[in-house]
Order: sequence, then C-alpha cells, then structure tokens
Amino acid sequence: MSETSQEQTAVETHTRRRARTRTRRVGWRNADVLRTASLVIAMYLLVRLLWFANALFLIAFLGILIGLAVSSGVDRLTRWRLPRGLSAGLIVVTFFALLVGFGAWMAPTLHDQGIELRRRLPDAVDRVESWVNSRRNGLIGLLFSSLASENKTDSTQTAVAPPTPPPAGAAPQADSIRVASTLRARLGGQMSRVGNYLFPFLSSTLEVVSGLFIIIFLSVYIAADPAMYRRGIIHLFTHGRRDRVAAVLTAVAGVLRKWLITQLIAMLTIGAVSTVVLAILGVKAAFALGLLSGLLEFIPTVGPIVSSLPAIAMGFLDSPEKALYVAVAYIGIQFLENHLLIPLLMKGGINIPPVLTILSQALMAILFGFLGLMCAVPLLAAVITAVKMLYVEDVVGDKQIGPDEDPQQGVQA
Repeated sequence: MSETSQEQTAVETHTRRRARTRTRRVGWRNADVLRTASLVIAMYLLVRLLWFANALFLIAFLGILIGLAVSSGVDRLTRWRLPRGLSAGLIVVTFFALLVGFGAWMAPTLHDQGIELRRRLPDAVDRVESWVNSRRNGLIGLLFSSLASENKTDSTQTAVAPPTPPPAGAAPQADSIRVASTLRARLGGQMSRVGNYLFPFLSSTLEVVSGLFIIIFLSVYIAADPAMYRRGIIHLFTHGRRDRVAAVLTAVAGVLRKWLITQLIAMLTIGAVSTVVLAILGVKAAFALGLLSGLLEFIPTVGPIVSSLPAIAMGFLDSPEKALYVAVAYIGIQFLENHLLIPLLMKGGINIPPVLTILSQALMAILFGFLGLMCAVPLLAAVITAVKMLYVEDVVGDKQIGPDEDPQQGVQA
C-alpha cells in the first residue's frame, strides 16, 4: 500500500472517530441544564417582579418618556453654554409654572363650568333615555335594547313580597315599590365599576403625589445626562453588538420623543378647536368639555371617543339635532386630526397600524388599568421600532419601508 493510500485511510479513520465522538456528545450536559434552568428561573422572577410592581414600572416609563422630550429642549439650551442639569430643571420648572399660571387664570371659568357640567349632565342623560324610549320600536330601540334589558342585579329594583290588597276605599298602592332602573342609574353603576378598575391609584392621594414626584425627578435626571444611561445599557452587550444596540436605542428614543411631542401638540390643538366648536354650537360648559377633549387626546383612539360622549349628552339638553351636530363636529375634528395633523407632525416617524394600536390598548387596559392604557401606544412604538431593526433588517434582510412602499423593494440582494 502506497503512502498516499495510507494517509487517506488515516484521514478517513480520524473523520469517523470524530463523527462518533460528536454523536456520543449529542445531548444536554449538566452545565447546559444548569444554565437553562437558571435562565428560566431568572425570567420567571423578572416577570413576577414586573407584574407585582407594574405601577412603578409604568410610572418609570412615563418618566423616561417625558425625560426624552425634555432632553430635546436641553440640547438646544446647551448651545447657550448652560449646564445640562440646570437646563433640565429650568425646563421642568417653567413648564409647571406655566401650567399653574394657566390653571389659576382659567380656574374661575373652569370651576363654574365644572359645576354646571356635573349639575346638568344627569339631566342630559335622562333626556337621552327619554329620546331613546320614544323610538324603541325603531332602529335606535334595537341598538339600545341590550342596555335596556340589563341584568336586574345592576338595577335599582329590589325583590319584595307581593303586596296585600288595599282596604276598601283606600287608594291603590303606588307602583313605585318596583322602581324601574333608569339609564342614569345603570350608567352610574357601570362607571363606578370602571372607575374602581381603571383608577385604583386615585383612592390614595399619597400614591398620586409619589407617582408625580417620581415622574418629575426621572425626567430631570434623564434629561440632564441621557448618555450615562445609554452607555450603561450598551455595556450589557458584547462588543460586536454594541454598535447595533446603540443604533436601536437612538431610533427608539427618537420615535418616543417625536410621539410625545406630537401628542402634546395634538392635545393643545384638539382642546382649543373643540372648545371653539362647542362654543359656536352653543353647548353649555364648552370650555370644560374642550379641556376634557384635550386631556383625553393623550390616549389615542379611546380618548377621543370617551371625550365626545359628555359633549353629545350636553347637546341633548337643547335638542337631539344639536346632539347630532356635536357628534358630527367631533367626527370631523378627528378626521382632520388623523388625516392632516398627525401625519404632518409624525412625518418621518413610525407608522403604527390602527389594529395593533387598539389591541395593545385593550390588552394593557385589561392587565394594568389606566396607567397601562396611557403607556400602550408609546410602548408599542418602541417595540415596533426594535423589531423592525433587529428582526426585519438584521434577520430577514429587508430595509425599513414606508407605509406606501412595496415590501419586495426592501429585500436585499
């Protein structure tokens, strides 16, 4: 046998031995089992911690969100050689000073209209109920039949023993023993349950004040030195991934900053426009209702719908036609906002699908209440940005595409 044949035989024998060795080594070693078990336990403890202290984490997220917006203003003030810490504190103090000043200026009007709104809104609800009852045999009656036939346990009816016949000559016993539940009572019960579920933190003034202080201090500290926290997150990853992690953090921060600034501008615009429109239509408590529309604008999709209901109910105090005009006005305002204002403000930003927006808001509201509802959309925007960069670009190989582009154009060769 030649030397070449011997070498080939030796190579083949060595290859077969390595294959048998790899075959025997297939399976989990003790170190692999221990590492995997530790990872699963750590993830379970993290999820439990997030669930137990969800309010704290959501408040911290709001503080980070506001801190990113304040950081944008700090970047501009540093051009005038102002320290970042001083600039951040100055922006926050100025904002709250303007807020307090505006509140003090509008407090008398807001107080009077708030009293009128609380006094007249129950009458407006009764007017809506009477209008619905007068059309019970039509389409309106079909739409509201489920509300009229609610479970009797939610109504004001109480079970009583059959009344004894009245004595001769006495007036018949009043039928008010069984009082039919009104729309006002049913809505009051439903709103009470919803309020207890969505706003449990409002039951404690200390919790509200503590949450506000956490948000304020987080926003100041993050705006004063955002690079420190950014470097801390980057150092958790290997050297080969740090550049990509830095790019993702920059993109997420930019999207969150743009979303918050867009929402603040939209809140001011919608609040002012709603107040003017309601005043033109002659709706009572126009300023209070407009302020409510502006505040609830922070919650996309759900907030505008909730803010329109008391305005429509107040329109019923005058006539159903005015309530219809108010509803049409709110629909028109939202149409202009969604198709003109928001696209103009969010130009170059992330496009969040409406279906994902609604589903994320519903899920966060079910799990975490009102705080979850407030944080749902910015959290969704951050997650979508990270998924697009880390999965769509890095794993699938597509580039970032706009809402009107063909996904096939983004496939890299």
